[in-house]
Amino acid sequence: MDSAEDSSSESTPPNCCEIMDKDLHVTFLEMMYHLLPSPYESQEINHLTLAYFVISGLDILNALHRVEKDAVANWVLSFQVHPGTKADLNNGQFYGFHGSRTSQFPPDENGVLLHNNSHLASTYCALAILKIVGYKLSNLDSESMLTSMRNLQQPDGSFMPIHTGGETDLRFVYCAAAICFMLDNWSGMDKEKAMDYILHCQSYDGGFGLVPGAESHGGATYCAIASLRLMGFIEDNILSSCASSSLIDVPLLLDWILQRQGNDGGFQGRRNKPSDTCYAFWIGAVLRILGGCNFVDNKALRGFLLACQYQQIPWRVSRPVPLLLWICCFQPVGRIWLEFTLF
Repeated sequence: MDSAEDSSSESTPPNCCEIMDKDLHVTFLEMMYHLLPSPYESQEINHLTLAYFVISGLDILNALHRVEKDAVANWVLSFQVHPGTKADLNNGQFYGFHGSRTSQFPPDENGVLLHNNSHLASTYCALAILKIVGYKLSNLDSESMLTSMRNLQQPDGSFMPIHTGGETDLRFVYCAAAICFMLDNWSGMDKEKAMDYILHCQSYDGGFGLVPGAESHGGATYCAIASLRLMGFIEDNILSSCASSSLIDVPLLLDWILQRQGNDGGFQGRRNKPSDTCYAFWIGAVLRILGGCNFVDNKALRGFLLACQYQQIPWRVSRPVPLLLWICCFQPVGRIWLEFTLF
């Protein structure tokens, strides 16, 4: 295992350019909107999530006019699962959104849905897309969605992503909180239980693991802090208030967060790991919520991100995760962080 010193002592990569090439990113996202390259075939089950990245990226770049919003909304709505009757809401299933056509099975000849593969993450992405393109979420049957979502919350406050089972960790607590927040209705979860679960995930070093007792991780820490913020248990700029009165150990969290920036300017997700563009969002967004953006070297971070920018459209994608998609696709704080560091 590499030492922490080795992982943070890498020389700063040379900048490929001094500014972010917005037009290039718009062209890339437009290409993804019309046709996903073959390396994405293995991710077909996450089609709705990939669409969310694309639509979010175009929106942030003020290029949402490049897509047909009504067509996008209708496409997303076609993945929604509806209960046959109100009694179905008590059958233990979740009535949200499928993630792709391959997970969407037609009902039988009697109209009974035999295979409901609604997924919490897909539902989060679906609602986010609809909100971005201007669809009124009040038109949705949110009551069925939220009532059945309670079937996914576990006794310890965590959530599993699908009623047939799966991991239970902070990722899905965040998805549930974001769904309730976007629908402006918190009947879909027990916030107190979710908060208790989140607090048990804070590690000895200040960060948060995906589950209680797990290693601190940048993505898990974002899910924890963003969930607490969405649920109203903490406020923005918490560093400006009395940290001792907070639910979480803010000084210890800030110390862990600040140690994630390496000498190359980028953020790492865990100790002894290289910097990665995705953590500009996961770590940066936590700093934005805490009110601690000024504690990091933003110039170095900007340089790291720009050094990771493609200089031409990667028509043959070996690792299909463009810079913009990871930085800013999960909450408005991502947009603010992007503008703060790049534009």
